[in-house]
Amino acid sequence: MSGRTLTVAQALVRFLARQYTERDGRRQRLVTAMWGIFGHGNVAGIGQALVESGDMPFVQGRNEQAMVHAAVGYARQSNRLSTHAVTTSIGPGATNLVTGAALATVNRLPVLLLPGDIFATRPADPVLQQLEVPYAGDVSVNDCLRPVSAYFDRITRPEALIPAALAAARVLADPAATGAVTLALPQDVQAEAYDWPEEFFAERVWHVRRPQPDPEELAAAVLAVRSARRPLLVAGGGVHHSGAEGALRTLAEATGIPVASTQAGKGSLPYDHPADVGGIGHTGTATADELARTADLVIGVGTRYTDFTTASSTLFTHPGVRFLNLNITGFDAHKLAALPLVADARAGLDALTGALRGHHVDHGYESEYAEDKERWEHRVDAAYDAPDENVRPTQTQVLGALDRLVTGDDIVVNAAGSLPGDLHKLWRTRSRDQYHVEYGYSCMGYEIPAAIGVAMAAPGRPVWALVGDGTYLMNPTEIVTAVQENVPIKLVVLQNHGYASIGGLSEAVGAERFGTAYRHREPAPSRAGEPGGGVYTGAPLPVDLAANAASLGMRVIRAKTVRDLREALAEARTADRPTCVYVETETADTVSGAPPAQAWWDVPVAETATRPSAVKAREEYDRQVAARRRHL
Repeated sequence: MSGRTLTVAQALVRFLARQYTERDGRRQRLVTAMWGIFGHGNVAGIGQALVESGDMPFVQGRNEQAMVHAAVGYARQSNRLSTHAVTTSIGPGATNLVTGAALATVNRLPVLLLPGDIFATRPADPVLQQLEVPYAGDVSVNDCLRPVSAYFDRITRPEALIPAALAAARVLADPAATGAVTLALPQDVQAEAYDWPEEFFAERVWHVRRPQPDPEELAAAVLAVRSARRPLLVAGGGVHHSGAEGALRTLAEATGIPVASTQAGKGSLPYDHPADVGGIGHTGTATADELARTADLVIGVGTRYTDFTTASSTLFTHPGVRFLNLNITGFDAHKLAALPLVADARAGLDALTGALRGHHVDHGYESEYAEDKERWEHRVDAAYDAPDENVRPTQTQVLGALDRLVTGDDIVVNAAGSLPGDLHKLWRTRSRDQYHVEYGYSCMGYEIPAAIGVAMAAPGRPVWALVGDGTYLMNPTEIVTAVQENVPIKLVVLQNHGYASIGGLSEAVGAERFGTAYRHREPAPSRAGEPGGGVYTGAPLPVDLAANAASLGMRVIRAKTVRDLREALAEARTADRPTCVYVETETADTVSGAPPAQAWWDVPVAETATRPSAVKAREEYDRQVAARRRHL
């Protein structure tokens, strides 16, 4: 067995450059680039290895969390078949990865994290940025990444890299087990040389399997579908990850079963397909939610059944409702005491379609949801409509202006605030990958870096990052990266002077929008000058986010009216450099806005309170929670 002498970091970079995934006969690199910010914990290890190798493209980031978001955006756009790696120094650089890692693992999206770590050889104790733990000498801040990683290992000896690297690649490529994969790399071990077996660097192809359904589970599933009078299919993110949109369309057209979608599954059918009834759950459409309330069989495909999807277990109210879950993980397939169909989404849908040949729902059921869908589309038109183009737009009118402009080529990225709800209810998705809303973790600050990752995975396509002012202030730093790399993302900043989504929720639960407005503090008369005195009810803060984006190198177009907005969006869409459209939005109190929630969401309300708003909110809470049920 011949060997090659390299440092641990050099060996890891060389190994990663030779890992591939393959599905349906198509091969691609597993890790196509590495993001990084260098410090003493990785500059002489991974940094030097990247310089020496030349096999791994490098992208310079500004914030470690944002680098993970960019890698996740790339992985989702790549159908989880390719991803990016992220390298950081030790200490705060490593702990900044935690939020991004949680987002990746919650959403079952692969990303490789390579944080530096304290010395394995303990030449000094403590070293700079080391967390001292009196009861354990082998704990570092990187252990924060254990619960949010799908796989974690610390490489304390060079030879330990071989099994760890193979395990990392296996988990990244595994459609059932994937998520954030962390290899913590002590800074001394990174730079240590070792005689590596040449076979370690051979090209490896990780086959991404499509497990077929078990015949007995399939037979039970077919019987359940044939016995149902009002079946409803709920499409989750697994439909997209599997590339099962065509198989879903075939099943829907063959059987007439309506298809609702989670946030991750939206776009599984285009909005104008007769079987598509829109989003489901708390942020869903009236059409989908009413079908859910009367469904006697709910067929979940690739969904985790979050509380937004189930309306906190109050949505599926048919007395005899049963669940059939097609999922690649047994953990998800058994949720809600369902009949499990553990299989790849595309393979499972193909098998169902074949076994259901000749079966079709009652045509009266089809006519019912078609008519309801048409009524909902009129509500979408009303929300999008702007009768006066010379006034400030509402948030839904911003979406309407963008809706009029885009084609199936465009990709819309969002994650947090009130926009996900409006998008889930209203957005008319035209292609399988147009709708990119991260709502598993609903992480403010995801949109801008994720849009960069998406654009890297889909070069030449218009990629829109939609953010409110709260989200923008969380994480605008990767604008600099977009400018540096000339990634022509289109950023739409909606300025509404506060946390609009949480403000609305606060009002609904009796907290009176406390602490949610971006305004000056008005001191309380008896506590003037005290740091905590008064409330934020003064004038809006004089914050100019457009100027901020411009200062980071972005081209900025300000839009004051609906007419300005339409012109600005059209100009941004054709731009060949990163471009921001900045617009102050009007509240929807007096003009058309999104329809209210069509289903409940459980946010506990104070059980004892003196303020009338909280007392009233608790009464409503008690009324709603009485409808909650466990599906056993």
